[in-house]
Amino acid sequence: MKIAMIGTGYVGLVSGVCFSDFGHDVICVDKNPDKIAKLNAGEVPIFEPGLQALMAKNVAAGRLSFTLDLAEAVAGAEAVFIAVGTPTRRGDGHADLTYVMAAAAEIGAALTGYAVVVTKSTVPVGTNRKVGEAVRAANPEAAFDVASNPEFLREGAAIDDFMRPDRVVVGVESARAQKVMSDIYRPLFLREFPVVFTGLESAEMIKYAANAFLATKITFINEIAALCERVGADIKDVSKGMGLDGRIGNKFLHAGPGYGGSCFPKDTKALARIGQEHAVPMQITETVIKVNEEIKRRMLDKIVDLCDGQLNGKTIGVLGVTFKPNTDDMREAPSLTIVPALVGGGAKVRVCDPQGKREGEALLPGVRWEDDAYKAVQGADVVVILTEWNEFRALDLGRMARKMATARMADLRNIYSSAEVLGAGFERYDSVGR
Repeated sequence: MKIAMIGTGYVGLVSGVCFSDFGHDVICVDKNPDKIAKLNAGEVPIFEPGLQALMAKNVAAGRLSFTLDLAEAVAGAEAVFIAVGTPTRRGDGHADLTYVMAAAAEIGAALTGYAVVVTKSTVPVGTNRKVGEAVRAANPEAAFDVASNPEFLREGAAIDDFMRPDRVVVGVESARAQKVMSDIYRPLFLREFPVVFTGLESAEMIKYAANAFLATKITFINEIAALCERVGADIKDVSKGMGLDGRIGNKFLHAGPGYGGSCFPKDTKALARIGQEHAVPMQITETVIKVNEEIKRRMLDKIVDLCDGQLNGKTIGVLGVTFKPNTDDMREAPSLTIVPALVGGGAKVRVCDPQGKREGEALLPGVRWEDDAYKAVQGADVVVILTEWNEFRALDLGRMARKMATARMADLRNIYSSAEVLGAGFERYDSVGR
């Protein structure tokens, strides 16, 4: 089957590569000449484990290619996926659909035969119908159906999520569109992974509801962590005890500095806005957004306390700035709130992150980047663990303590214990919810 993938960002590139590995012929389209040139040269513009090798394999097999020419990609395609950005719109918190609608109009003008126009981007409820209107306006004679196929990819584990999904959600309104989408996902049907067919609006809502619920779990456990600190409970024990309840589950019950990334912040804001527009306030989601911002500030207070209440003149080593490990994504990362506040308070900040420098240099001015955790803490007053990269999970704590001016640690991911940190020579240790 011939597939056109419009957009080579995180979702578009991973989806296009994985569809080609299913055996489909995939052409990925982007308007950025530099990005397409790099992709054609075999360079992957994002960090995602396994993506480079899988892309090279399918390019070599002749199933995957990249172009600037949307019309060329769409001509003869049986399915055209829209995978462009839907950032939060300034001023009102809604998803910005500018790129989606522009893509829909271009697709309509380029259609040469029947195709299913599939929205892969995360979009508010009702958008797929607007996509259909835009395609029809651009080409009144076009033969097409619209489908909604939201993505559920975790950065750092996206290929595994695509190949072995918890579920695939597809919103359609015709048997013909359902047949095309079934053929596209045939390898998953054969291995009996759940593929759920719904109406357009239900598919759109599933994506927002799922992400808002996960963001709520994260925020809930972070609030419980704050209470644990006051009453003398241990959040790790509390999370384990909760997670063993099958109705709750143990995922997303890890206390930390709040959620970030490309999905949860944007999608919770968009869902809150959708509720306001339809006079059904999403009160839980609105509270989650508010509390998540407060959690980041609470983490900053921990660091300030370890600096004896005074940041000015202190040297702070920060380990990890991406919003999670195994990605280079800095979008809405807690570091973007915490690190600038440290710099603004007069601290000298040294940063070490395995993949964060490419994006982080522009986003975190005034910091010094180090390629080694021990260099980052040389002469430091406090070390802060912000992202739980594997290489930060087995540090030589004694060596680290000896390199620091005053050995103090803010472990905002709870990857160590007070006993092992203090036993290694640190004089103070703080974590989350313990």
